[in-house]
Amino acid sequence: MKLAFCGNDNPAAYNISAGVLRNVCFVDALNLVPHVFLLFITFPILFIGWGSQSSKVQIHHNTWLHFPGHNLRWILTFTLLFVHVCEIAEGIVSDAQMKSRHLHLFLPAIIGFVAATTSIVYYHNIETSNFPKLLLALFLYWVMAFVAKTIKLVRYCQEGVTFSQLRFCITGIMVILYGLLMAVEINVIRVRRYVFSMNPQKVKPPEDLQDLGVRFLQPFVNLLSKATYWWMNTLIISAHKKPIDLKAIGKLPIAMRALTNYVCLKEAYEEQKKKVANQPNRNPSIWLAMYRAFGRPILLSSTFRYLADLLGFAGPLCISGIVQGFQNTSQDNTTTIEKDQSDSYLSSQDFLGNAYVLAVLLFLALILQRTFLQASYYVTTETGINLRGALLAMIYNKILRLSTSNLSMGEMTLGQINNLVAIETNQLMWFLFLCPNLWAMPVQIIMGVILLYNLLGESALVGAAVIVLLAPIQYFIATKLAEAQKSTLDYSTERLKKTNEILKGIKLLKLYAWEHIFCTSVEETRMKEFTSLKTFALYTSLSIFMNAAIPMAAVLATFVTYAYTTDKKLQPAQAFASLSLFHILVTPLFLLSTVVRFAVKAIISVQKLNEFLLSDEIGGDSWRDGCSSVAYESCKKHTGFHSKAINRKQPLRYQLESYEQSSRRQPRPLEIDDIAIKVTNGYFSWGSGLATLSNINIRIPTGQMTMIVGQVGCGKSSLLLAILGEMQTLEGKVHWSNVNENEPSLEAPRSRNRYSVAYAAQKPWLLNATVEENITCGSPFNKQRYKTVTDACSLQPDIDLLPFGDQTEIGERGINLSGGQRQRICVARALYQNTNVVFLDDPFSALDIHLSDHLMQEGILKFLQEDKRTLVLVTHKLQYLPHADWIIAMKDGMVLREGTLKDIQNKDVELYEHWKTLMNRQDQELEKDMEADQTSLERKTLRRAMYPRESKAQLEDEDEEEEEEEDEDDNMSTVMRLRTKMPWKTCWRYLTSGGFFLLFLMIFSKLLKHSVIVAIDYWLARWTSLDEKHKTDETYYVAGFSLLCGAGIVLCLITSLTVEWMGLTAAKNLHHNLLNKIILGPIRFFDMTPLGLILNRFSADTNIIDQHIPPTLESLTRSTLLCLSAIGIISYATPWFLVALVPLGIAFYFIQKYFRVASKDLQELDDSTQLPLLCHFSETAEGLTTIRAFRHEARFKQRMLELTDTNNIAYLFLSAANRWLEVRTDYLGACIVLTAAVASIKEGPKSGFVGLGLLYALTERQVPVSLEPGWLQEVLEQGRSSICLSIEAPLLDWLLTMFKSPVYLIMKRTSVPQLLGSISFTGITNYLNWVVRNLADLEVQMGAVKKVNSFLNMESENYDGTLDASQIPKDWPQEGEIKIEDLCVRYENNLKPVLKHVKAYIKPGQKVGICGRTGSGKSSLSLAFFRMVDIFDGRIVIDGIDISKLPLHTLRSRLSIILQDPVLFSGSIRFNLDPECKCTDDRLWEALEIAQLKNMVKSLPGGLDAMVTEGGENFSVGQRQLFCLARAFVRKSSILIMDEATASIDMATENILQKVVMTAFADRTVVTIAHRVHTILTADLVIVMKRGNILEYDTPENLLSQENGIFASFVRADM
Repeated sequence: MKLAFCGNDNPAAYNISAGVLRNVCFVDALNLVPHVFLLFITFPILFIGWGSQSSKVQIHHNTWLHFPGHNLRWILTFTLLFVHVCEIAEGIVSDAQMKSRHLHLFLPAIIGFVAATTSIVYYHNIETSNFPKLLLALFLYWVMAFVAKTIKLVRYCQEGVTFSQLRFCITGIMVILYGLLMAVEINVIRVRRYVFSMNPQKVKPPEDLQDLGVRFLQPFVNLLSKATYWWMNTLIISAHKKPIDLKAIGKLPIAMRALTNYVCLKEAYEEQKKKVANQPNRNPSIWLAMYRAFGRPILLSSTFRYLADLLGFAGPLCISGIVQGFQNTSQDNTTTIEKDQSDSYLSSQDFLGNAYVLAVLLFLALILQRTFLQASYYVTTETGINLRGALLAMIYNKILRLSTSNLSMGEMTLGQINNLVAIETNQLMWFLFLCPNLWAMPVQIIMGVILLYNLLGESALVGAAVIVLLAPIQYFIATKLAEAQKSTLDYSTERLKKTNEILKGIKLLKLYAWEHIFCTSVEETRMKEFTSLKTFALYTSLSIFMNAAIPMAAVLATFVTYAYTTDKKLQPAQAFASLSLFHILVTPLFLLSTVVRFAVKAIISVQKLNEFLLSDEIGGDSWRDGCSSVAYESCKKHTGFHSKAINRKQPLRYQLESYEQSSRRQPRPLEIDDIAIKVTNGYFSWGSGLATLSNINIRIPTGQMTMIVGQVGCGKSSLLLAILGEMQTLEGKVHWSNVNENEPSLEAPRSRNRYSVAYAAQKPWLLNATVEENITCGSPFNKQRYKTVTDACSLQPDIDLLPFGDQTEIGERGINLSGGQRQRICVARALYQNTNVVFLDDPFSALDIHLSDHLMQEGILKFLQEDKRTLVLVTHKLQYLPHADWIIAMKDGMVLREGTLKDIQNKDVELYEHWKTLMNRQDQELEKDMEADQTSLERKTLRRAMYPRESKAQLEDEDEEEEEEEDEDDNMSTVMRLRTKMPWKTCWRYLTSGGFFLLFLMIFSKLLKHSVIVAIDYWLARWTSLDEKHKTDETYYVAGFSLLCGAGIVLCLITSLTVEWMGLTAAKNLHHNLLNKIILGPIRFFDMTPLGLILNRFSADTNIIDQHIPPTLESLTRSTLLCLSAIGIISYATPWFLVALVPLGIAFYFIQKYFRVASKDLQELDDSTQLPLLCHFSETAEGLTTIRAFRHEARFKQRMLELTDTNNIAYLFLSAANRWLEVRTDYLGACIVLTAAVASIKEGPKSGFVGLGLLYALTERQVPVSLEPGWLQEVLEQGRSSICLSIEAPLLDWLLTMFKSPVYLIMKRTSVPQLLGSISFTGITNYLNWVVRNLADLEVQMGAVKKVNSFLNMESENYDGTLDASQIPKDWPQEGEIKIEDLCVRYENNLKPVLKHVKAYIKPGQKVGICGRTGSGKSSLSLAFFRMVDIFDGRIVIDGIDISKLPLHTLRSRLSIILQDPVLFSGSIRFNLDPECKCTDDRLWEALEIAQLKNMVKSLPGGLDAMVTEGGENFSVGQRQLFCLARAFVRKSSILIMDEATASIDMATENILQKVVMTAFADRTVVTIAHRVHTILTADLVIVMKRGNILEYDTPENLLSQENGIFASFVRADM
C-alpha cells in the first residue's frame, strides 16, 4: 500500500475549491506547524544547555526553583499527553478501516505527542537553570497550537460533526488544554515580569535549601520526580558504594520538623482549650486540634486513595472487554467493511471495542492507579510522622512542667509516661496511616458488588453472601491472635527475667554446680511460652487459610449457582472479570474489622493523652522563676536551632522578644543583702493537701555553708525541694534575693545564671552521655575548673579505669557504675556549674570515710567557699558540723533549731549533747572499720567490667564477621560486596535447624498448593471455553471445579501450618542450644562479654526467630511461587510473552539488588535513632527536679527536638525508599500486563486462556492479610517493616530493665507484622514487590540467627572427668586435706599465667588466711579449687584425689564457697538455701540459726517460704551475706572457701561471720581470702601472695614477729 499524507484512494482529498480551510487534510497539515516550530527552536537550545550543564556544581536550586503554576502545568501537560495518545489511537483505528494509508489521521498527533514531551523537558531545563526569558518560545507554541486546533474544531462544527464522534471530543478537549496552558504561561509573565518590564522579579530559594544540609527533596522536586521518587536514585545507588549514615540523609525540611508541627498543633489545641474554658466538665478535643493542624494532607491522601480504588476497577472491566472482543471476533469472522473517507469518524463505542485500545488503557490505568496509591501512602506516612513529632514535643513540654507531687504520689508513673511516648503516639500515627481506608473501603465494597451483580446477576450475591458470612470468623481469629500474643509476651518476660538472673549469678551457679537446676527452670518457662507460640501459630495459619479459602469458596458458590440457575453458558469474560472482582472485594471486608479495632485503640490513646496534658503543672509563682514557662521559642537562644523555623509565623517572633524581656526582669529589691534565700511562714505539701513541712521560717546566708541535719524522714530533702518550688505551697513565701548583682568578681556576674541552682539530688541521676558531658552538663568546658572538680571528687582514678577515659558513655546504656561513683559524678556536676547557689542533698551517703573527708576538704571547704558560693548541705555526718556557718536542725517536718553551732551549744544543750554522743559513735565505727576499701572495691568492680576491652571488641567482631573482612588496606570493595550478598549460609542453617522432614514437607506442600491453584483457574478456562454443543458436560466440569477448590482450600491450611511448625521447631532448637551453650560456657566468657549482649540474644534475637522469621518466610515463598506461576501461566497462554520477559527480568534484578542494601541501612538507622529518643524521655522524667533546678529546660527541649527529627528523617527516608521500590516494581508489573495483553491479542487463541493469562497478570491471588496492626505497616503504609524490629530488637531488654512494665511491650509486639499481608489489585506487580521486600526483611532478620550462631560456636567447659562415679567415695572429701603441688594457672591458653608454681599444704580442719594486694592471685587460687580456671601445670589433691580427674559437677557439688558479692535469686528462702530440695526443714532452720537469721525469717510471712525479690533487694547487704553463709552451711562440705566475703558488709555482720566460722565450721577446713587483714589474725596458717607467687607461709604469730615482713606491714597499715 503506497503512503500518502491524504491517502491515494480519494482524488477529492486534494481539492480546495470549497476554500482552503474546508479541506480536512489541509487543516490537519496546518496542525503540524506549531509542533514543528517548537521542535526546531527548542532542540538547539536543549543541546547547548545540556552540554554546558555538566560543568555545573551540584547546586541545590536545580530542585527548588518553581515558576508560578508549576504543578498545574505538569498536570495539564500529562493530560495533554494522554489525549494525544487517544488521538493517535483513534487515528490508527480509523486508518485501519480505510483502503489506503491516511497519514493525516495520526501523523500530526504523533508529532504533537513528541512536541508536548519536548515542551515539558524544555520547561524543566529552563526552570533548573532559572532563565525565564526562554519561556517565550513555549508561549508562542501554545498560542499557535491553540489557534490551529480552534480552526479544526470550527471546521468540524460547520460540517455538523457532533459529540457522538470521538474525534470531535478529542479536538474540543485539546482546545481547552492548549488554552489553559497559554493562561499558565501568561501568568508566569505577569508574576515574574521577565519581558515587557524593566525590573524582573528576583527569586530566592526556600530557607531549607539555602542550608545544604537538607537532603530530603520530596517537597521541592517537580511533579514527575515526586510521583516516581526519582530524586532518591542517587541515595539508593550510593548505598552500594558506602553505607548510608545520618550524614547522608541530612536534616529534615523545616515544614516537617517537630518544632514547626508542634507550633501548629499547640495553637490548634490552645484554641480548643479556649472554647471549653467556660464549660468545666468538657475537655478540649485533641481530635479537632489534630484535624485543624493536619486535616488537609489527610484529605489529599484520601482523594488519592479514592482515585486509586476507582481506577482499580478498570482492570476487571478491561479484561472483560478484551475477552468479550475475542468471543465476538470468533463468532462473526466477517470481512472488514471498507468505509469511504467521508465516513471515517469513529464513535467512542467502536473505539473502546478495539482490543489493543483496551490493552493500552489497561496499562495506563494501572500506572495511574499505582502512582495514586503510592502517593496516598506517602502523604499519610509523612503526615503521621509530622503528627508524631508534634505529639512528642507536646508531651515533652508537659513533662518539663509536671508537678513533682504527681510523680512522687504515683499519679503519673515513669512507666505511664514512657507508654505515652512509645505506644500512644505510635497508635495515633498508625491510625493516621489508616484514615484513608476508613472511608475508601466501603466505596470499594459497594462498587465491587454492583459490578459483580452486573456481570453475573443474582448468583453473584450468593458469593458476596459467603464472604460476608465468613468475615466474622476472621474477626474472631483476630481477637484470639491478640490473646495468644499477650500470653506469649507474659511468658517471654518471665523467661527473660529468669535468664537475666542466671546470667547475673552465673559464677555462683557454676561454683555450686546448680546450672542444670536453673536451666531446667528456664526451659519450663520456655515450654509454656512455646505452647502459647503454638497457639499463636495455629491462629496465624488459620487466618492465612481463611484469607485463601474465602475467595475460593465464594467463587465456587457463585459459579455453581450460576451453572444450575441460569440457562446461559458461563462466558470467559464473565468468569475472569468476576474472579478478579472477588479478589478485590475480599480484602476490604477483612480489613474493615482491623481498621475499626485500630480506631478504637486510637480513641483510647487520645483519652490517655488528654488526661496527661490536663494533669497538674508545677506552680509558676516562686520568685526564682525568672522564666518558668519557657516555651520552645526560647530554643532560639540555643545553638543549632533554626530560628527560621518560627520566623515563618510572624507573631511568634514577637512572642520570642517578649520572652527575652521577661527573663531579664528586674530583681525585686530586698531589705537584707546578706541573705540568699528566706522562707517565711511556709507550709508545703506533696499534693495531698496535708502539710509535709509546716511553719518553716528559715534564712540561708549568702556565700556561706548552711547544713541541714535531722533524722531520716524528718523532711530535709523536702525542704530543699520546697525552696526550689517543687512542692505545693499551701501558705507562706520563698524569697530569693538578688545575689552578687553588683559584686565585682573575676567572673562577670552576668555569666552566672542568677536563677539557676546547682543541685545534686540524693538519688544520683546520670545522663546517657560521656562522663565529661555529665559533669559539664551544658556549661562551657574549662579545663582548669574541670580538673579541680574531678580531683575534689576523687574521680580521676575511676576515669582512668574507663576504656575511653572521660569520653566513655555512662548512664542507662553506658557502663554500670557503682552507687558511690554515680554520686560523685553528680556532686562534681553541681560543683562545676557556675551558679551562686549550690544544693547538695546527702552527698556523702554512698561514699566511704576517706572520700567524704576529701570531698569535704577539697570540694566544699576549698572550692566552693573560695568561690564565695552559697551552699546548702543536707547530711547525716555530724562530724562535719563544726565546718558549718549556719545550721538548720529539723524534726518531723518542722524546724527544730536554726543558728550557728555556738548558738545551739549555748541555747539547746540537750540537742548539742545528743549530737556529741552520735558523733562519738560515728567516730568509733570509723576507727573500727577502715572502710577506705569500699572505693577500691568499686574500682575493682569497674576494672573487672572494663578489664577485657580487647576481648569484648573481639566478640563484636565475631558478630559481624561478614562485614569485617581482614583487609589491611581498608579494601572497601570487599566489604561492599559482602554487604550486598544475601546470607544464604545462615538461611540454610536456620531451615535445617527445623529438621529436614519439616523442610521437605514445607517445600512439597507449597508446590502442590500452587499447582492446585493454577489447576483451578486452568479448569475454569476449559469450562468457560466450551462450545454450546458440549453443554451436557456441565456437571462434569462443575464437579471437577468443586473438587479442585476443596483440595486447594485444604492445602492452604496444610502449607501455612507446615511453615509455622517448621519455624517453631527451628526456634525451639536454636533457643535450647543457645541456653545450654551459654550456661556451660567458661566463666571467662562471662567476664569478657557484656551482660546486655548475651541478654540481647535471649530477648530481641530470640523474639525475631520466634515470631518474625516464619511469617516473612511464608510470605517470601508464597510471593515467589505466585510470581513464577503467574509468569508460567501467561507464557503458556501466550508464548511470545517470554521474549519481553528478559529485559523486564534484568530491570527487576537491578532494582531489588540496589533496594535491599539501601533498605537495610535505612532500617538500621531508624532502629538506632529510636532508642536515644525514648531514653531521653525517660531520662528527663527521672531527673526532672535537677533539670528544673539547673534551669536547663530549653537545652533539654532542644535535644529532644533534635532526636525526634533525626528519628523522623530516618523513618521518612525508609518510607520513601519503600515507595521508590514499589513505584518501580508497579511500573514493571504494568509493563508485564501490557506485554501479556498485546501478546494474547496478537495470538488470538481461545478466549478462556486469554482471560486466564490476563487474570494472572492482573490480580492478586489468595491475598493473605494479617489481622494485627502488622498488616497495616506492611500493607497500607507499606513502609516501616522495621518498626517491629526497631522496637523489638535493641529495646526489649532495655525496656525490661528500664520500665519493668510488660504493658509497654504488649503493643510493641502486637504491632509486628505477624503475617505479611498484601493488599492490591495488580497481581504481578505485588508479587515482585513482596519478593523484594521480604528478601530485604529476611536479610535483616537472619542477622538474629547469625548472632545466635556465633554464640553456638563457643567452647564449653569440659564437664567430664577421667574417674567414673563408682571410683569416688560418696562422702568425699571427708577430711578436708588439701595439697597444692607446683600449681600453674591461667585464664586462657593465650594469656600469661596468674599463678606460678604455687606449693602449699593445708591440714584437715585448718583455718587458712590468704592475703595480698589486688591482682596478687588470691581469687585465682580460690577459683582453681573449682577448676574455673585453666590449670595447665601442677595439681591440687584433696583427700587423696587429684581434682583434675573428677567430673566437674561432682567436684563443685562437694565444696562450698561464700563469694564477695552476695547473690540471692527470686523465689522462696528455702529455694535460695537448697535449690536441689535435698535437706529437711530442721537442717535449714539450724543453718539460719547459725547465721543468726532465724528470728528474722520467722517474723516474715511464710517463714521458709517467704519470697525473695529479684537480687534479694528486700534484704540488706549484710543479711544477704548471712544467707550465703547459711547456704554454705546447709551444704555439709568439709571444705569452705570464703572469697573476700566480708568486703562489702558492716562490722556487726562481719563479727557474726567470724564467730560462725570459728564455731559451726570448727571441724571443717576453711580457706579465707582476706580483704581486711585483721580478719585472719586468728587463723592457723597465713599465706601471703604477690604476683602469683607465695611470699610468706606460716602462722600469723610467726609472721608478725618478722618486723619487716609483708604481712606485718599489712597489719600495721590496717590498724
